[in-house]
Amino acid sequence: MRPFPVFALLFLVLPFIEIWLLIKVGSAIGALPTILLLILAGMLGIFLLRHQGFATLARVQRSVNEGQLPAQTMLEGVVLLVGGLLFIIPGFFTDILGLLCVLPPTRYLLLKLLLKRAVVSTSGFHRQTSSSQGSRYIEGEVVRRKDDDQFLP
Repeated sequence: MRPFPVFALLFLVLPFIEIWLLIKVGSAIGALPTILLLILAGMLGIFLLRHQGFATLARVQRSVNEGQLPAQTMLEGVVLLVGGLLFIIPGFFTDILGLLCVLPPTRYLLLKLLLKRAVVSTSGFHRQTSSSQGSRYIEGEVVRRKDDDQFLP
């Protein structure tokens, strides 16, 4: 499925879900408690985002200091960024989605699902199709030159 229809559907449906939830919650508990609950949820989300963001940054620095590529941790940072953006949007539905992106257990589950659907290549991420699932081997040829030995330790 192409990304444009997904984003168009998201931008059309998401406001209606938010408005419906605000009306339902507002009619159940009142307008002022609803507004205060939105403010509290946003503040809690920003606190969690800041805490988890610093923890992720520390893991990235630790991985780099150990000489490892922090790809998984950097992807966690991207999910945290999306969670932070969702907290900025006022509403209960986006706050719940942002919370799912910020909390570590659900963030790892989300990353696992996303990575299952993506294949990493040298040119970036590509969506995995049935044709790319068939073979795990890449045909190639190794060519060795005389001057290659000078670069070996």
